[in-house]
This record gives sequence, C-alpha cells and structure tokens, in this order.
Amino acid sequence: MDWLDALQQLREARTPAVVVTLAMVRGHAPRNGGAKMVVAPAEAFGTIGGGNLEATAVSRARELLAAGAGEPELLTLTLSDKSVTEYGVQCCGGEVTLLLEPVRVVPSVAVFGIGHVGLELARILARQQLALHLVDSRADMLTPDRLAPLADAVADLQVHVAPVPEAVLRELPPGTHVLVMTHDHAEDLAIVDQALRIEGIGSIGLIGSRSKWARFRARLQDAGHDDDALARVTTPIGLPQVTGKQPATIAVSVAAGILQLIEVQAAAASPGRGQ
Repeated sequence: MDWLDALQQLREARTPAVVVTLAMVRGHAPRNGGAKMVVAPAEAFGTIGGGNLEATAVSRARELLAAGAGEPELLTLTLSDKSVTEYGVQCCGGEVTLLLEPVRVVPSVAVFGIGHVGLELARILARQQLALHLVDSRADMLTPDRLAPLADAVADLQVHVAPVPEAVLRELPPGTHVLVMTHDHAEDLAIVDQALRIEGIGSIGLIGSRSKWARFRARLQDAGHDDDALARVTTPIGLPQVTGKQPATIAVSVAAGILQLIEVQAAAASPGRGQ
C-alpha cells in the first residue's frame, strides 16, 4: 500500500503513526532522498531502503509512538561496516538523515444542541485541529446558511441532523468528548443516559444549573446508574471563573474547559512531556 493511502487509513481508524522521510543523503544509500514510509504501532508501510537503516527507523518511530511524542526529530545514520548497529551491517558507504514526524490521533468533540451557545461554541472549536461533530434534532439549526460562519473551519466538521440525537453517540469515534446543551431537558437527559452506557466516551459535559443536575441525578439513579457512573458527568461545564451569561461568553468558557481537558489528557499519555 502506498504510504499516503496508509496514512489516510490510519487517520480514519484513529491510529497514531510516524511518517519517516529520507530527508538527506550524502554518498551512497539504498534509496534517494525523499523516500518515505509510515510506521504504525503494529504495521509499517512503504520503504526507505530496508536493512539496518529501515529497522533502526522503525524501532525509533515506535519508541516515539509509545511515548506519545508530538514533536518531529532528526536521526542521522552512517551506512558503514565500521558503524556499530543493532540490526546488522549496511555498508553502502553513505550517511543519511531521517526526519521522523509523529501523526497523533486528532481529538474528537461532539456538541449536542446547536442553539445560541452551541453555535458560538462551534465557531470557536472549528478553529482547532479537531474532529468536530455538531448534532441537533432540529434541521433548521444545521442549515448551510446558519453554519456559514464555519465555512473556513480548520476542524474536520461532521454535521448530524438526528431526530433521536442520542443515537449519534454510537457513531462517534472512541474517546470523543461529549458536550450536551440541547433546547430540551428531556433530550439532554436521554443523551447523558446513553453516553453513560457506552464504553470509550472521552468525557461527558452537561450545560445547566446545579438544580438541573440534582433532578437529572435522581432520574439517572432511577435508570440504574451508580455514583461512579454519575461522577463521569461534569456539570456545570466551563471555567468557573468566567461568570457571564451571554452565549459567546459561555461558549468561550466551555471551549477553554474542553481544550484544557484535552491538553491534560495528552500530557498524561505522554511520559516526560513538559519536563
């Protein structure tokens, strides 16, 4: 499989990878500069020349994957019978520099309810490197005209018109952060209930007051959710220091909170990050 096709498939499968490029060649080497391969945790696609050169690159790429690295790095190897290597001798006589570029899984966020706050939130999150899912039971909330401010989105935007919005939960990628802010408390409750029943949801955030959560909590307990499950729900959402009630202000607060959570989780998955 071509390395570019492989990278696209890995991205769609939400599998992290490292792109390895033969960035510079001095003297003789198995392949010319520009050769590429893609290394995933269990597979590799394409070739930069085989032998010790490729085996060393694959090994280092998987070390980067295991560490959750996000920064690219350069690796210089001498192809000489006098060079001590772990994977055998490669005596082409040249020297190569490899560029290893980690391609991490893009975070996924789903906003349920694209009303005044939801639309403002979408405008902010659309400027981030995210898979952004917008879900509403009302088709008029998701028309092209209404979503026109998102036309230049950086995010991978997915729009879901869903009469039963909680059904979309099973279509979302693993690890998706779910933000619930529909126009209808009954819809909110149904979405939270179903999100708690699905393994692999990244987080669940619910907009609203403490009194709303008290009512929801009692209903969810009656539906069979224990205290450990209910602890997965964050409400109110957003930064407590931001107290304004304008839709744009609430959206800024909620966006800051979810981006902060994504950063915390990325740091926890990357040993040594920030040291």
